[in-house]
Amino acid sequence: MKKHNFNAGPSILPRIALENSAKAILELNGTGLSLLEISHRSKDFQAILDETVALFHELLNIPSGYQIIFLGGGASMQFCMIPYNFLNKKAAYLETGVWAQKAIKEAKFFGDVNVVASSSDKNFNYIPTGYAIPGDADYFHITTNNTIYGSEIHTDIDSPVPLIADMSSDILSRPVDISKYSMIYGGAQKNLGPAGVTFVILKEEMLGKVERKIPSMLSYATHTKEPSLYNTPPVFAIYTCLETLRWIKGLGGVKVVEAMNIKKANLLYDAIDNSKMFVGTVAKKDRSLMNICFVMKDEYKDKEDGFMEFAKTLGMIGIKGHRSVGGFRASTYNALPFESVQALVDAMHAFEATNA
Repeated sequence: MKKHNFNAGPSILPRIALENSAKAILELNGTGLSLLEISHRSKDFQAILDETVALFHELLNIPSGYQIIFLGGGASMQFCMIPYNFLNKKAAYLETGVWAQKAIKEAKFFGDVNVVASSSDKNFNYIPTGYAIPGDADYFHITTNNTIYGSEIHTDIDSPVPLIADMSSDILSRPVDISKYSMIYGGAQKNLGPAGVTFVILKEEMLGKVERKIPSMLSYATHTKEPSLYNTPPVFAIYTCLETLRWIKGLGGVKVVEAMNIKKANLLYDAIDNSKMFVGTVAKKDRSLMNICFVMKDEYKDKEDGFMEFAKTLGMIGIKGHRSVGGFRASTYNALPFESVQALVDAMHAFEATNA
């Protein structure tokens, strides 16, 4: 039976990226060595790293003055590295979910944190608007897509201070005006590659603005002087990122991917909005293209487990909603084919026909 992988992360990757990565594990480019055996100081790995960086620049149209580095520790490590490197006195944060809350918690160890707005009053089912970004903040931090709650910031914010964004779950899903950001970062395990590597797109002028001494491994200056190679990087994870970037380029780039994502999301959201049984959980204007959250209407709450089991019999994987929201969550990342979303919609219709 075909499996339809809606996992929120680690998640579905392009089949060609998996196949080529598997081949490279056995032997990399005729070297007689496995990708897992080569030195990170070798010409073979430097070529991998160079192409990965170049494709990032090309696909996201990254202007000069930015560096791309690959680190370990996940996006969660960045929650402390960002204030360690950039927070002198005060930072501003937008609180839109659990990951934003975790970032705020870490920043408070280093200075004052101004939470300019929060959607916690409605279980993070919308993106706040009408807030003021303090002009004396060292930076303003946002989480552009909320994997757990299914909300997303769809526009590039104009910020009077350096803008830093966690784009773990929506990077490469749509075009981004990189020039509006001083830093973009994220874990790779949604749209880019496997777990184990974190990407950082950093504006070079951000460096050297704090007076505190920073341990070498936690300093962005360290990792930009010897890009991604200060210590042994996650070689395999970076290679799979390269294969994913090649796949995106082969499709025609990020604009093509965005059109695919909109088509998938529209199909599922239309099914939810026209359903007798299902209802969305997020304000319509703030709905995520990547993580689509929905529940049973109150009168059908007792049917949720039944639908879950029904969907599993049809090969649906990973549609159980996060405990913070309940119900269902379909993660429709770049590599998820349209046919999988259609299969989920068909399952919803079939279940509704016999249970509504």
